[in-house]
Amino acid sequence: MRNKINSFKFRFLRDEFNKNVAILSGGVAVSQLIPILVSPALTRLYSPQDFGILAIFVSITTILSVIANGRYELAVMLPEKDDDAINVAAVAFIMNVIFSFFCLFLIIFFKTHLLRILKAESMGLWAYFIPLTSFFIALFNLLNYTNNRFKLYRDIAKSNIYKSTSNALVKLILGFFKTGAGGLIIGQITSQFVANSKLFDNIKKTGLLASISLRKIKELAKLYSNFPTFSVLAGLINTLAYQLTNILIGAFYGESTLGQFYLSQMILGLPLSYIGTAVSQVFYQHAASELKSNSTIKITFKSTLKKLLYIGLPVFTLIFILSIPVFTFVFGQKWYGAGKYTMFLTPLYCARFIAIPFTLVPMIFKKNQIDFLFQTGIITITIATILLNRTSVERFLLFYSGILTVYYATYILILDILFVERRYRLIQNSNIKL
Repeated sequence: MRNKINSFKFRFLRDEFNKNVAILSGGVAVSQLIPILVSPALTRLYSPQDFGILAIFVSITTILSVIANGRYELAVMLPEKDDDAINVAAVAFIMNVIFSFFCLFLIIFFKTHLLRILKAESMGLWAYFIPLTSFFIALFNLLNYTNNRFKLYRDIAKSNIYKSTSNALVKLILGFFKTGAGGLIIGQITSQFVANSKLFDNIKKTGLLASISLRKIKELAKLYSNFPTFSVLAGLINTLAYQLTNILIGAFYGESTLGQFYLSQMILGLPLSYIGTAVSQVFYQHAASELKSNSTIKITFKSTLKKLLYIGLPVFTLIFILSIPVFTFVFGQKWYGAGKYTMFLTPLYCARFIAIPFTLVPMIFKKNQIDFLFQTGIITITIATILLNRTSVERFLLFYSGILTVYYATYILILDILFVERRYRLIQNSNIKL
């Protein structure tokens, strides 16, 4: 039996794709185990309202971070030369700095008005930390893609562990001093800074920073201008579709309800963070490389889809069955609502877990407008369902989960037809003619 297991392990890890996913997901597994271990303590040190304020803060900073780099971080994978890639990264960094100062200006002069519009007045002075946190998140995304280009998967995994550990420690320590939502927010900021330090050190070691030049920056900013033109809006709409849900739930149903919903999101997002993100990074690198070598991405697409189905369906079925009893036992009776919301949202998170890596396919083919249309559909569905169910959060979640589950499944099918199968047939016909 042991020989069979060792044989399977050898065959599995011999495949480069599987090996890279294993490295990344292993790091994320450890990084996600830490918040799981400390979450029962955090849910007793902080109230649902504290988590609700954190949810609004995270939503705002996440939305801003999508715009900050101009989505040029996605283009880092595409140039053939590393010198060009580092200059694309420089374009993204410059845009991040400019945008962060712009956000700081808005907060300084319009904080009260903006928080009143968002119905987030309870955030108070913590709003001044929004631009800094947004900058750190955008920088982490940029460094992540740059490290991914150089296949520094072990270091990416380590950075996730550092981020998670520092986040948990700060929240726990400050929680004992009854700092309220501020302790949760400081934990978020600290963790981003720690993770960025490790990833930036890797880029310095490549020696490529000396290759950055103003001429190259201008040239490559223009060459990949379709990313800010189409992907910024698509990415913004995509993030709004997820994060706007938090803001609207807080506005319509209150911060305590939002806190319950946020805990549900955290737990449901674990498989996506654990495996989904790792698969996305490796899939993007492999598919982009295959396309540059004038090959088809059919094998990578199909094998990735199979692996995600085999993992996702049993995992999320188990979450659906155990959600309510586990939440009330682990986190306390006051978190019963989070368990119920988890049960409602499980089908959607399963579909999202399977679909997320493939949402990068249009970008690989430089058809960013397809991604834009897809994300527009998500935000339209989100806003429509919440406005039609303003009086009942449970009814909203049922409609929201059901409609978007079907939407994600349909999109995977469309991507397969439009890009994967079509390119495969073109290459096959070209070979026949030769």
